[in-house]
Amino acid sequence: MRPGRRTPVRGLRPARLGLADMVRLGGTGLRTRPMRVVFSALGIAIGVAAVVAVVGISSSGRAEVDRKLDKLGTNLLRVEPGQMPDGTLTPLPKEATAMIGRIGPVQQVASVGVIADATVYRNDHQPVGRTNSIEVAAATRELLPAIGGRVRAGRWIDTASEEYPAVVLGAQAARRLDVFTPGTRLWLGGQWFSVVGVLDPVPLAPEIDSTAIVGRRTAETYLHFDGHPTKIYVRARDDRVTAVRDVLAATAGPEKPSGVLVSRPSDALAAREVTESALNGLLLGLGGVALLVGAVGVGNTMVISVLERRPEIGLRRALGATSGQIRGQFLSEALLLSALGGLGGTVLGTAITAGYASYRGWPIAVPIWAAAAGVAVTLVIGAIAGLCPAVRAGRLAPTEALAGT
Repeated sequence: MRPGRRTPVRGLRPARLGLADMVRLGGTGLRTRPMRVVFSALGIAIGVAAVVAVVGISSSGRAEVDRKLDKLGTNLLRVEPGQMPDGTLTPLPKEATAMIGRIGPVQQVASVGVIADATVYRNDHQPVGRTNSIEVAAATRELLPAIGGRVRAGRWIDTASEEYPAVVLGAQAARRLDVFTPGTRLWLGGQWFSVVGVLDPVPLAPEIDSTAIVGRRTAETYLHFDGHPTKIYVRARDDRVTAVRDVLAATAGPEKPSGVLVSRPSDALAAREVTESALNGLLLGLGGVALLVGAVGVGNTMVISVLERRPEIGLRRALGATSGQIRGQFLSEALLLSALGGLGGTVLGTAITAGYASYRGWPIAVPIWAAAAGVAVTLVIGAIAGLCPAVRAGRLAPTEALAGT
């Protein structure tokens, strides 16, 4: 045996700590500083709650849109004048509605014609020009079932009401005019009209909400309506929607098919979702910033913990704890702290989504992947934030730690 060389003692090995032991050690370390743990976990919880709530509310909104579309049907097509290269609009022929009705798979067809020269006021003393952005339009009697609309009060246009000046108000038009009771008289087109009905909001045709609707014969008799439709609503068989859409332009405007625009309400909804996705991206970015702030809080907590517990680290090293065990203890504390924030944030975000969706009457939809991703991301953040302090703790020599230097 060479001089100065220590003889290894047979049978003595460093104690091995299992995963459960590491978790217990980490939990003990957190319980000794409850207030600091609460505030550090709160930073992560806010970030996770923001992410889960944004995803959950967005998913709930989409579920509500899908539910309405499934209820009302996605087989509704709209035909309206398109913009020509010179910027002008080509009027639809007067016969367009009847020609579309001859297409085999078409189940319902109805039209609306805006009367540009007609305005509606609460009374005949209201200043000219204050129209509250309410349009006056002539409509066929088939309009309401074609667009899935419902009458809130009164009745819809029928054969009798087309014989005299009668008007039906959309939901927004009624609100702007402060008229909700059938029988009220309105000053429309320079003469008195009687309100016979008020509609509920129409999700698939929101332009109807801000319209005062009269029958076609009433419009021709009292308002000099020229008969040209400005929008035609078409219901087709579900399995033939695409085929009908392909021939609508040529059918509605055989002379200038390029001057006819055909669309579906779902196209507008898709465009709105693109806008909402941009806002959701912004909110998710803010949630990411909150997570970053939470990670800084976890890292700060672990660094201070290492500095405060140097005597404990030195004592454990002197009693035989290895550097790896010290690193594992502090890393487990960071992971437990992050998991606490992640689970709390997931619960909080789910509760926010449930509350908002219930308030709006939406179905509650929180994707499982969002909740799982929230917890997983916080664990990764905790591991990264706690790794440096854990390594620093493991490198402390027993004598240095016990001396407190």
